[in-house]
Amino acid sequence: MTRTLAALSLATLLLPEGLYGADTASAESRYYEIVTVPIPAGIVLEAGALQVMPNGRLAVSTRIGDIYMIDGAFENPPTHAKFHPFASGLHEVLGLALRDGWLYATQRGEVTRMKDLNGDGRADVFETVSDDWGITGDYHEYAFGSKFDKDGNVWVTLTLTGSFTSETEFRGWCLRITPDGKAIPTCSGLRSPGGIGTNSVGDVFFSENQGPWNGACALKHLKPGAFVGNPSGNAWYKLTDALGKRPQDPQSGSRMHIEAKKIPELLPPAILFPYPKMGQSTSGMASDSTHGKFGPFQDQLFVGDQTHSTVMRVYLEKVNGRYQGACFPFRSGFASGNLALEFAPDASLVVYGTDRGWGARGGKPFALQRLVWTGQTPFEIHEMRAKSDGFELTFTQPVDPVAAAATASYSLETYTYIYQSSYGSPEVDKTTPTIKSIVVAKDGRSARLLVDGLQEGHVHELHLPGVRSAKGDPLLHPAAYYTMNYIPAE
Repeated sequence: MTRTLAALSLATLLLPEGLYGADTASAESRYYEIVTVPIPAGIVLEAGALQVMPNGRLAVSTRIGDIYMIDGAFENPPTHAKFHPFASGLHEVLGLALRDGWLYATQRGEVTRMKDLNGDGRADVFETVSDDWGITGDYHEYAFGSKFDKDGNVWVTLTLTGSFTSETEFRGWCLRITPDGKAIPTCSGLRSPGGIGTNSVGDVFFSENQGPWNGACALKHLKPGAFVGNPSGNAWYKLTDALGKRPQDPQSGSRMHIEAKKIPELLPPAILFPYPKMGQSTSGMASDSTHGKFGPFQDQLFVGDQTHSTVMRVYLEKVNGRYQGACFPFRSGFASGNLALEFAPDASLVVYGTDRGWGARGGKPFALQRLVWTGQTPFEIHEMRAKSDGFELTFTQPVDPVAAAATASYSLETYTYIYQSSYGSPEVDKTTPTIKSIVVAKDGRSARLLVDGLQEGHVHELHLPGVRSAKGDPLLHPAAYYTMNYIPAE
């Protein structure tokens, strides 16, 4: 999210039409409808964070420091939505969470809790929970806050100063804020987070943006004690012993998987989002816990992209005790740059956007929308699992066994990124593995790809132009990108 408008405009023009073109958005709408919540004139709703309230209202925060409570946001269509001011004068609220009747807001400089005591609909008591990190006033010093974890902690990710340096305490770190307000340093090595959330089992992840020490945007596991890649903030190990000794600095120009073997604390990204094929500014995320009410993707993660105005889908698995997995295109055509995502009680996915001066494909300065499953199941790759000798694919519908068993129906290439202090990276070290054979399950719901030439540390980009469903339909999104940090053992 640090690129110039000129660069964003150029990148927008270069967006791969086959992944997120107008025709694709139209096809996607058969399965997932975008419902727009009308925003009253005079309200500047530049996206911050979301919180569904127990009374059926939706709390939304803005970057200019307002919080609104919305009635009727979950109607379909939401023609009676009403916005009620709850708080103002805050500082760029990029996290909302609810606990014991208090609304917690992660501001740029602190975690605050607030409550309406007299019942007039506006917060009238504000308490600082924690402000144990530094700010300089730099534009990029974002602080994203999570929902509460199982121990009652809020996790806060702190962007580097200017998204390049760490000029004040714990910039480039993740802190856990305990219920009594103690700040626990949890992970180092962050650069420019765009969102934070949990998977289906409660492990915490953040979305990282391309830049120094990040060749592409990524989804990274915030495993306590881990160093997640950018050493610019590691001077602050001198202020804490919570993570142990400062890790060795990585060698610029190397590769992530090579440096991870040298540096025990270094945790590779769980998912790399190929740039710009999948996105350019990864943002908020939400785990599908709707038990099938949002379609066939229970327990998978949905991740936004601000520049492309899209929502992506992520399947995660553990290999050697660490997360890796595949990302897939999912839904395009949103009105602004998607920043925050949250599932609603009706199983719709609330998508909250802003262009914020960065530029976004949606074209609107801000938007509040919901993604609603129409009840029709798209023909998609459901999961992509790594095997010692290839991949296992599952599908949302049975496949045509002849088309799915033909090696000509697939193409596979791999590449990685330079792990370097310079900004970003091209795709490098490309290889073309051989798909030797495909075994399709008798029920047609899965296919086993036997592959010669898997590459540790590489993205495996798979295209399936020839695969058809048993009804003869092509895949809605015939592409998948698997981040192979480790090749599974037999």
